[in-house]
Amino acid sequence: MIYNMINNISSYLERKMLITLSMGFVSGVPLLLTITLLQAWLTDEGISKSTIGLFALVGLPYSLKFIWAPIFDYFTISKLGRRRGWLLATQILLIISIITLGMGNPALDAWNVALLATLVAISSASQDIVIDAYRRESLTDEEQTIGASAYVLGYRIGALAAGAGGLILADYMSYQMVYAIMSVIMLYGVFITIVADEPKHNDEPSNFTESVIGPFTEFFGRHVSTNNIATDRLKYLTPILILLFILLYKIGDTMAHSLSTNFYLETGFTKTEIGSVVKFFGLFATLVGAFIGGLLSLKIGLYRSLIIFGIFQAIATLGFTVLAAVGDNIYLLMIVVSLENLAAGMGYTAYLAFIANMTNKGFTATQFALMTALMSLPRTLFSSYSGFLVEMLDWELYFIFCSLIAFPALIILMKLNRRMSI
Repeated sequence: MIYNMINNISSYLERKMLITLSMGFVSGVPLLLTITLLQAWLTDEGISKSTIGLFALVGLPYSLKFIWAPIFDYFTISKLGRRRGWLLATQILLIISIITLGMGNPALDAWNVALLATLVAISSASQDIVIDAYRRESLTDEEQTIGASAYVLGYRIGALAAGAGGLILADYMSYQMVYAIMSVIMLYGVFITIVADEPKHNDEPSNFTESVIGPFTEFFGRHVSTNNIATDRLKYLTPILILLFILLYKIGDTMAHSLSTNFYLETGFTKTEIGSVVKFFGLFATLVGAFIGGLLSLKIGLYRSLIIFGIFQAIATLGFTVLAAVGDNIYLLMIVVSLENLAAGMGYTAYLAFIANMTNKGFTATQFALMTALMSLPRTLFSSYSGFLVEMLDWELYFIFCSLIAFPALIILMKLNRRMSI
């Protein structure tokens, strides 16, 4: 048992896992720039909660990225290869868009800032498409769980750089300078792209039409046979349940986080406290969660991991309700944030491994983009109404609601496990 654990831990130190971790880092930075840091900027400028909530819509490209994902599956634009060539192009566009966003002014024109933030989201979503495809194709099926864990570890470190680092810097310099610094950090992604190896491609679309239609027909066709249902009306039940599970599994904690910065500020915490306690404690707990989640998933299996981690996520979300009732208490903040991020790290690792196992390497970019787009939909479309929900309910009832809506996904997962091996 000890030997197996040491062997699993050593897997994180392999070159391809370190590359995966680094790609997770450059994936985590841009998202926080359009959520946490932008949310703090808007709050400081006196923008209403309803408007801040609507700013969640700038993340809509993360939910629509499957639309242009076939481009990355079919076309090759550089001698670096199909994946690395597109990765370099999207990273350059991302750096430029981050600098441009930092030059905006929410007080003068909030909607112009929203447009610039959307450009960052489009560039970031495009980078994520290629990174997910790269990870799926460069790792074997058996390595997907550890790969997902390494990706989450890197992603959370990137979130620290943009979230905690950005908030702390914003106490000492302008937001324009903060965004400029973040664009420089993204140069690390360019370096990783250059030194990484291009994954081998065994199956590729023969034409662009196949790259557009093939991912959908292959996915539904592959899972129809698992239904054992004769009627046409129900033959697509299994693939539909898979997509519904992906949509709903993280909806509770995602919506809980959608206005978290605004919640912390209104509760009475300073930006430095949010940056140092929420982000640093959150990062450490998420790193531990991602690491433990990867090891536990290998030990107890993906299905049991998804169930246990899902319940843990729902319970941890209730901690925000306690914090809302108690108020400005730094020690309670540490506990609540640590538990919530521990659960999130464990759940996200198993979640990504599940998505990877549901894709076909012949259409990696598009299928992965479709599934991760569904994963991000609660963060964008549903979370855009979070400000209205908070104003209608209050913080305590809102977080209770976020906890309860996590359970339908677990019911769907149980039904799925009866039809297929998870």
